[in-house]
Amino acid sequence: MHILIVPDSFKESLSAKSVAEAIKEGFSKAIPEATFDLLPIGDGGEGTVAALVASMKLSEYERTVTGPFGEAVTMKYARKGDVALFEMADLVGLASISSEKRNPLTLDTRGLGELILYLAKEDVRQIYIGVGGSATNDGGIGMAAGLGYEFFDKDNHLLQAKGSSLDHVARISADKVPAILENLDIQILTDVMNPLCGENGATYIFGGQKGLPDLLFSQVDQAMATFYKQANPTIFSLAGAVAGGGMAAGLVTFAHGKIVSGIDTCLNLLDFDNRVKKADLVIVGEGRMDQQSLSGKAPIGVARRTPINIPVIAICGSLRNDLPDFPVENIQAAFPIISQVEPLIITLDRAEENLVRTAQNIGNLLRMKI
Repeated sequence: MHILIVPDSFKESLSAKSVAEAIKEGFSKAIPEATFDLLPIGDGGEGTVAALVASMKLSEYERTVTGPFGEAVTMKYARKGDVALFEMADLVGLASISSEKRNPLTLDTRGLGELILYLAKEDVRQIYIGVGGSATNDGGIGMAAGLGYEFFDKDNHLLQAKGSSLDHVARISADKVPAILENLDIQILTDVMNPLCGENGATYIFGGQKGLPDLLFSQVDQAMATFYKQANPTIFSLAGAVAGGGMAAGLVTFAHGKIVSGIDTCLNLLDFDNRVKKADLVIVGEGRMDQQSLSGKAPIGVARRTPINIPVIAICGSLRNDLPDFPVENIQAAFPIISQVEPLIITLDRAEENLVRTAQNIGNLLRMKI
């Protein structure tokens, strides 16, 4: 039996690579003669680049850029030839900003633009950017400033390039944007296809978890709309512009980026379609599978690309009760790994041993049919 293991990370617990290794360990105990192909992945959210680095054996580097509070920080990126990858969460990720410091309108995303500009000057021609898991809601204005754009109010005063300035922008200048950016092909990886503004947009759907008070939702959403009516009126009809607190909209507008399916792009980069042909079984997984997962997150994206004659099983940290009965989307069955009710911090800490045990139990069940 040849088993292809294609998990996403278990957020706040294990990387996709660690998840894949734990699942392999469990199956190896039950089916020692099995062979394995480990393919840790991401769908554009936090951990995507780490998964691609592990799977593609890319070289990792660091670059000093402006951090979320205006300080100098080092940001990671991966590169191979004229192709580079990085993710927004490494600079302004929700997980890295403590709750008392979360304010999506004042955090600075300038460092993202600085990194793009640096890579362009270093002869990179294609950049893949994961925009999930961000703590900001600035519509990409900070990133644009890092590229050289300037934003002025009605009195021609230069504005701070932050979310709090969006509804004060009266003029946008591209005079200091270098022409070298025109040579870039930027692919924006995301797993959400919501519009930028409105009740399903960046502010209303994601603002709360980033620390934005409910009372400000309408005002902030209107500010985003006001800014993009000037910067790029066509953005409102673009699915996925919402990603990264509107960072996807900013990358499209100011860096000529293209929004692409995070999971499909990752699978293409990793030659999934050829590798899956050799599999007798595919294992997918994520930290929590719920109704939102069915919109195209990693496990569903993998299942949709798997030939119908190859069974797919999901092993997840937990399963929400809003899921339909399986099989769903070519996933034959889904298993949670939590063995008992425990405090969340303990559950997250025991994810590896729970994964091993669950994979071993599934392997024991499969062995009954060998």
